[in-house]
Amino acid sequence: MTAPGPPHVLIIGGGQAGAQACQSLRAFGFGGMITLVGDEAELPYQRPPLSKAYLKGEMDTGRLSLKPADWYEENGIALTLGLKAVSIDRTARTVTFEGGEKLTYDALILATGARVRKLPVIGADLLGVHYLRSRADVDAIREAMAGAQKIVLIGAGYIGLETAAACQSLGRQVTVLEAADRVLARVTSPEVSAFFEAQHSARGVSVRKAATVSEIIGNDGVARGVKLASGETIDADLIIVGIGIEPNVELAKSARLQCEGGILVGGDARTSDPRIFAIGDCASRPLELCGRQVRLESVHNAIEQAKQAGSVLCGRPRPKYECPWFWSDQFDLKLQIAGLSTGYDDVIVKTGDGNEFTVFYFQGGDLIAVDAVNAPAHYLFTKKALETGARVRKATIADPSFDVRMAMKSLRPAVAQSKPLDLKHIDH
Repeated sequence: MTAPGPPHVLIIGGGQAGAQACQSLRAFGFGGMITLVGDEAELPYQRPPLSKAYLKGEMDTGRLSLKPADWYEENGIALTLGLKAVSIDRTARTVTFEGGEKLTYDALILATGARVRKLPVIGADLLGVHYLRSRADVDAIREAMAGAQKIVLIGAGYIGLETAAACQSLGRQVTVLEAADRVLARVTSPEVSAFFEAQHSARGVSVRKAATVSEIIGNDGVARGVKLASGETIDADLIIVGIGIEPNVELAKSARLQCEGGILVGGDARTSDPRIFAIGDCASRPLELCGRQVRLESVHNAIEQAKQAGSVLCGRPRPKYECPWFWSDQFDLKLQIAGLSTGYDDVIVKTGDGNEFTVFYFQGGDLIAVDAVNAPAHYLFTKKALETGARVRKATIADPSFDVRMAMKSLRPAVAQSKPLDLKHIDH
């Protein structure tokens, strides 16, 4: 009889979550086989710099990579790039890829990420209409920018505003079109929206709100302008669309894993199949802080969930809980976010020297989140308060004598635990 080989963890997806899963497994002492398969034909890389430093030419491709190629080899990780998974057989514990190749697994980690939401109007498929999600997308935008002066950004979320800031700093004439009545309407408060709109306008970006795109106007197959529902046409040499992303859940759905707004997972990143995990942009996870299931699109979420999965597979305690955190860089403004402001019923706005601007969010008088612009102390205090479960009342923040640095010293960290997963003793 042949002795069973070491356990095999197969990771599908070569983004931040997939790369972190490799790193966490090895750091936590996993001694089995690890295979990472990504559908992009390049090493796992960072996405946040794409709309900022990389777009402006301030970061090269080498610095984008999360780990160099030799790191994967040195850590015994089999890396296959440019190959897409097409189906999962949960009974046989195999994944089939394009071309028919199959790989078996003892545990499977889905880190399939998300894709851009396409603009559903006539002309959206013309040359000169770009999306920004991958390095290849940005390479194409940079090439097109060489001969472009008038740039139209469709969508005023974080990606749209970051891209607008980068393009404006490169000397282009930038117009931002937003269908809602304010920028960042889906993710933040009117106070923060007004702040960023004013900052962009002051730097020469034309921000158009309540501007619904009805058609992309073209000439000889190339986009030349954007037609609005009002009938107005805005000329453009280059059009960039940033209207959100959609989770890649098709592989999970075809395997009949539970999905609702993402691949549903528990607090240890496990799906409805205990041998299969889902992490990163594709996963909908419970958040203790909010008491609800959410899908988060952030570096923090990808890292935290990868550590959760790695901890379970290695029989380690669950990593300490971290509240969600995000950031956005626009011009000389660094926005740092801690917590989720969804459901807030009150705010306190604090301003400081220069462009220091903070909005604290409250629900029932309790602090639940912060948006801090060039105010790192406010961000760090809120993040630590939420992680430790400290109750911070509105009256405390509103008090003129409130000293955020002194208040920080009174907070203590908390640690959560998880149950280990024994790969050799799991029923299907």
